[in-house]
Amino acid sequence: MITDLPGKALFYFALPMILGNLFQQFYNIIDSVVVGRFVGVDALASVGASYSITNVFIAVAVGGGIGSSVVVSQFLGARQTGNMKTAISTTLINFLVVGLLLGGMGLFFSQTILRLMNTPENVFHDASVYLSIYFIGLPFLFMYNVQASVFQALGDSKTPLYLLIFSSVLNIGLDLLFVTQFHMGVAGVALATLTAQGISAVISFLFLAHRLKAYDRTEPFHFYDWTMMLHMMKVAIPSTLQQSIVYIGMLLVQSVVNGFGSEVMAGFAAGTRIESICIVPMLALGNAMSTYTAQNMGAKRTNRVRRGYGSCYFMTGAFAIIICLIMEVWGDVFIRVFLNEGSSQTAFKTGVDYVTFISFFYVFIGLKTTTDGLLRGAGDVVTFTVANLVNLIIRVTAAIVFAPVIGVQAVWFAVPLGWIANYIISLFRYLSGRWEKIRLIS
Repeated sequence: MITDLPGKALFYFALPMILGNLFQQFYNIIDSVVVGRFVGVDALASVGASYSITNVFIAVAVGGGIGSSVVVSQFLGARQTGNMKTAISTTLINFLVVGLLLGGMGLFFSQTILRLMNTPENVFHDASVYLSIYFIGLPFLFMYNVQASVFQALGDSKTPLYLLIFSSVLNIGLDLLFVTQFHMGVAGVALATLTAQGISAVISFLFLAHRLKAYDRTEPFHFYDWTMMLHMMKVAIPSTLQQSIVYIGMLLVQSVVNGFGSEVMAGFAAGTRIESICIVPMLALGNAMSTYTAQNMGAKRTNRVRRGYGSCYFMTGAFAIIICLIMEVWGDVFIRVFLNEGSSQTAFKTGVDYVTFISFFYVFIGLKTTTDGLLRGAGDVVTFTVANLVNLIIRVTAAIVFAPVIGVQAVWFAVPLGWIANYIISLFRYLSGRWEKIRLIS
């Protein structure tokens, strides 16, 4: 991260993250594919309604882990291994507690959330069952994602990839077993996800504990440090907010989509699942840029940060062009994967319209996440937080105001507007150069 050519270092670090995130999205998507193909449109709609809620919690876990790992990366770059271990231990304890608290709250309020989202009665029960099981497993989700961020902060993006491959294969096998053999329906796919995440979280913890033994044992460290906790929260909270805003927007927008009925919900669910795969390279580059920036800022090599940022532009553009071409040519094929032969034309058309429109704008989420990643890695959290709030406000406001006028298409017209506004605000902050003067560690 601090010695190789910037473009080379970022690409080879981001590649396992891209593959890992693809597997994570893949085993989430399998839930939708299995229920859509083997149970029906209403079951797919119920998982889709739950998906926008569960993504918010995933974003909290990922954002918190990435934010805390910025401090871990800077300590590693500065060769302060004792402080690095203290930061890791404090992070794990923090997010175990947060996972338990949010899981309990989610379990208690799951039906209330679905009511507020205007979830139709014909999918309400299945959506409630799926959410309840999901919230029980939330502590495992938090621990796995936070541990993956710590591995990446240490410059190891391969171990999370191997664990995700294992988890994905296990989840797929359990999905098929619980749904096609035990006929458990939506509850089966939720239980499969819980089991796969739980086992992966435990294995990940054992691997991380072993990895930390390789670092200098003479430097003192503490299992928990309140001062460091407050220090990390300054980066973790804005990072959590930034990661969550996209999915909070999806959650609020989902309530607009729900008003158009279960067939439109099913098509939109299929479309957003495909989108979640398409944006994986962009999100991975942003997260890689965050770790890269943090380590080089810790080593006081800001010139390398600028060179790495330029390399990310080239990679983002290449990924965006390839993904757009694939979606324009085969978008309808991917939508059919989620829908059985009895699915309505409305569901199919909704999904195809969404993926073929939004694919032209993926370059903007790539530019946004890369710029946000640089600011986050430098510890410059205020501007990118404001930028992401603007993104959220534009997306939600445009969807709510224009959906009654032009229909559900207003939901996806609003998405690129938010991305572009977010990118412009963050870009001006980068060009100002003020991020170079921020210091998180001494």
